[in-house]
Amino acid sequence: MIVDPRIVAMSNSPDLPQQDAGKDAADSALQNVEHQISLFWRRARAISNQLSRQVHPDMEPAAYGLLTVIRREGPIRLTELAMNIGVGKPSVSRQIAFLESLGLVSKEADPLDRRAQSIRLTPKGEEKMHQVQDARRQVFQERLREWPVEDLQELARYMAKLNSTYERDGFPREAAGASQAEDA
Repeated sequence: MIVDPRIVAMSNSPDLPQQDAGKDAADSALQNVEHQISLFWRRARAISNQLSRQVHPDMEPAAYGLLTVIRREGPIRLTELAMNIGVGKPSVSRQIAFLESLGLVSKEADPLDRRAQSIRLTPKGEEKMHQVQDARRQVFQERLREWPVEDLQELARYMAKLNSTYERDGFPREAAGASQAEDA
């Protein structure tokens, strides 16, 4: 079908709704955001995979993520840890057993409920995470050093806004004062 250019030109006439142009622009913008987030997510996963291997060659990225939460939150119950990252207790329990076998975390009786256990980093776990997170921070600084401070602040503001949007879906809110650099 050949489209008459006069008809296309007339599509912007006041008689026709202008929502289609706005809707197309919004759809295009959302597709671009989705693409950029997907690309960022794939790269972040690759980096997380590399970081987890720096802690231990057999470590999965999920276990590294648990270590970052435990380091940030301090002693934490298994159920709270699972809720914090949005996965089931059995998955977290398996990863914690692995981390415990490496001597990176330990379990101890929870002071508030002796039947429950708190999970904490061991000194070895703390040292490993300190080394790896310092290296990660250095990579961030190398990649983003050229950005103007205002751009970095704007990026952080938009990322915080995006993260807060997901909190409406039940994702946990980041603790006040938590270091965003420790969440990858």
